[in-house]
Amino acid sequence: MTAISSPAKAVAAQRWDAIDVARGIAIAAMIVYHFSWDLSFLKLVATDIVAVPAWRWFARAIAGSFLFLAGAGLVLAHVQGLRKEAFLRRLAKVGGAALLITAVTYVAFPESYIFFGILHCIALSSVLALPFLRLPAPAVLASAALCLTLSWILTDPSFDTPWLDWLGLGASDPVTNDYVPIFPWFGLVLAGVASAKAILPHAETLRLARWRAADRVSRLLAWAGRKSLPIYLLHQIVLLGVLFGVLQLTGPSPLAEARPFIAECEASCLAQNGQAGTCRALCSCVVDELRRTDIWRRVIDDLVEPEDRTRISRMAQQCLRRKEP
Repeated sequence: MTAISSPAKAVAAQRWDAIDVARGIAIAAMIVYHFSWDLSFLKLVATDIVAVPAWRWFARAIAGSFLFLAGAGLVLAHVQGLRKEAFLRRLAKVGGAALLITAVTYVAFPESYIFFGILHCIALSSVLALPFLRLPAPAVLASAALCLTLSWILTDPSFDTPWLDWLGLGASDPVTNDYVPIFPWFGLVLAGVASAKAILPHAETLRLARWRAADRVSRLLAWAGRKSLPIYLLHQIVLLGVLFGVLQLTGPSPLAEARPFIAECEASCLAQNGQAGTCRALCSCVVDELRRTDIWRRVIDDLVEPEDRTRISRMAQQCLRRKEP
């Protein structure tokens, strides 16, 4: 690999607008995802975001981009040698923010609080990545590949304990609102490290390092990238506050309210050898009938009594007769 001259290192060590813009795009994508998640969580829309594979992959892509950029940024920040004070200062900010997220979510969602989310992973990965800053890019890339595949190779129920959940090697995922364990996600940090080390010797890289955001959109994205941590910490408070106000005005989506009952109804129908299409139509019919009665509110609040179940069963029989040719 071509050696990097001292002037080139000085340019590379400066803050890159290109990296900030990339991080700003990731921030914008994160806000879009969390806005959609909040709509689903508050039942303002019928779609269950968590259950849709495309939304899950979107969330993973966002998390992966943050980790990749964290690895690349680590190389650029310390290309002239490890800046201990700057590193420890950043680590304290990210680690402190991670602990704050844990404390807040423990109060708000005690059964699914965030104990090892994206900030926890970035903080620990930053420390774990330090030895790799001295290695050549191919060796770092090989290590990244190993990390990305290790969770498939070493997955074992013996790792299913709260003290080892941060590793990500257990046979099942813990219940939490944000789970970004070391394996496989540390592999993306190392991929960022390897990529930055690989491109630094090239002349085109210095031109990219000198590029400055000029238009309004790129300047806004660069600003968001530089303020990514406070935006991350505050955006959900703003989004949930606004959407909770909307919920008071509009009420929940009727389809969203009916979703748990429909899921249970369809599962029960299918268990009796029903066809998927018939079960969907039958359960939708039952919901329409229930909404015209005083039973519906008890269904929503999961306070259904035995006599209510009898009436629901009769409604289902009536709906079934209507669907029969």
